[in-house]
Amino acid sequence: MVVQILRLVALLVGALIAFVLIYLLAAFGLSRVAVPAEPNQSPDVTAYILSNGVHTDIVVPVRTAHIDWSRVVPFTNTKGSDSTASWVGFGWGDKGFYLETPTWGDLTARVACNAMFGLGATAMHATYHDELTEGAECKRLAMSNAQYARLVEYIRQGFAYDAEGRTIHVGAQANYGTTDAFYDGAGTYSLFHTCNTWSNDALKSCGQKACWWTPFDTGIFLLYEE
Repeated sequence: MVVQILRLVALLVGALIAFVLIYLLAAFGLSRVAVPAEPNQSPDVTAYILSNGVHTDIVVPVRTAHIDWSRVVPFTNTKGSDSTASWVGFGWGDKGFYLETPTWGDLTARVACNAMFGLGATAMHATYHDELTEGAECKRLAMSNAQYARLVEYIRQGFAYDAEGRTIHVGAQANYGTTDAFYDGAGTYSLFHTCNTWSNDALKSCGQKACWWTPFDTGIFLLYEE
């Protein structure tokens, strides 16, 4: 009986190790397969893809002829209520990770399992910026008006809405600083659809260079080093 249990444990451990290796190999390989940008598009709108080293945001102008994002994610929902910002970044992800894990040391097995297997809720994180500086973790995007209209629709689909069609503010207690706010998100986060997958799909939605698939930010930024 003991021998059978040990064999079962060894089998499960082996299967877990094999899954992790396959996942990491797929993440590495598929993130190096590029989806090319749409050709011959006029540079009407500037946006950015921004990383903090782990998580990526899509950063867009606060106001254009297409949309005034301050009506979707009001400045008053930030602790600073500073309405002078020119840019707003959007990141989508697991709500538990966002709100309960300010550092990796705060990560619990419950939050990790809920996130990995799509058991938790999602959130949208909106952060206002005065300016952005291009560098290794901040890359400029140029797109046509038609492409930006598609990006706007993609970002809007990442939010959950109330009965009046308004975004649902989580509350100021969840904010990281003075220029950001959290909102209830739509969709399901998992190992296969992460915050970086969401950003990568945002790039695809507006005809920018993107990875075929990636759960991490590394592959995205390799594309933009070229």
